[in-house]
Parts: sequence; C-alpha cells; structure tokens
Amino acid sequence: MSWTDFYRRREILEAAVRHAQRTPGEPLALAEIPGAADVFGSEENLLLALQYKWTQVLGGHLRAELADPEDAAADGVGDQVDTVSRAWRRAQSEHEALRAVLDGALTRHPSLVRLHEGELRMLALTAGLAAPGESTEEITRVGYAFDSLVRAGSERSARRRSPMGHLMRLLAPSA
Repeated sequence: MSWTDFYRRREILEAAVRHAQRTPGEPLALAEIPGAADVFGSEENLLLALQYKWTQVLGGHLRAELADPEDAAADGVGDQVDTVSRAWRRAQSEHEALRAVLDGALTRHPSLVRLHEGELRMLALTAGLAAPGESTEEITRVGYAFDSLVRAGSERSARRRSPMGHLMRLLAPSA
C-alpha cells in the first residue's frame, strides 16, 4: 500500500464516520461516501477497517494509562479496573461517533461481533477481572459485564497527574 492509498483509506474512514453521524443507526451507504465502494467494496469491509481503527485508538489509551507511574501503588500494581475503565472512557469520549457506528453495526455483521468479543476479552484480561487460563466463554462473559459497567458508570473526578503520564496520553492518539 502506498502512502497515497493509506491517506485515501484514512479519508474514506473519516468520511464514513461523518456520514454515520448524519444517519445514526442506519447502514453505511457506500455510494454516498466518495471512494468507499472502490476501496472497500462492501459495508462489512468498511466496518472492519473502522473496527481496526478503534482497536488502535483503544490500545493507545490503554498503553498510556498503564504506563502512568502515578497510577502504580506502593507494591507496583495499580487499580487495573479503574485504569482500563478510564482508558476506554477516554477513547470513547474522543471517538464517540466511531464507537457509535461500530455499536450500531454489531447486529448486522457477525464478523464484527467476533472482533468486539475479542476486545471485551482483552479488556477483561487487562483489567485483571479474568485470568488467561479461563475459558473463552467465561472471559467473554466477564468482558460483557465489564463493558456494561464502564458504559453505565460516570467518570470519576480527574486527579492531578504527572507530566510524564500526561505526555503519554497526548501521544496515545497518534499511535
């Protein structure tokens, strides 16, 4: 893929999210998004690319939150549940439209459900709510419960952070 192709794909993904904001809950009309049909071919392929983008965003926020030395307790282990919740909420608040597009498409495309459940397992494991040796079904169940709680909960008041942690969070979206 050339840089031209990369930037074209990125522009199409951004246009798809803008289009979805105008028509929430409806399938993405590839004909109304310039270049989408040529580059992605189907709504499902476009949504899979958007899911990949969300995974990158969320992963960046998780890395930034987990790397913040202020969040580490005296024994070197911070509150992982709070850290993962905060990372998800920040990613979601900065990319509300993207998350809404993906949530709205889950019922239309089983391939997205599989990826979403993989994300839920990653969150459950990262938060320390499940162990790697548990069954996939159990980790997924814990992930769904965690996701419901994170979405329903309100963000705790922000506390003062170190400059290094702030820098890491600023760099996360660029990853």
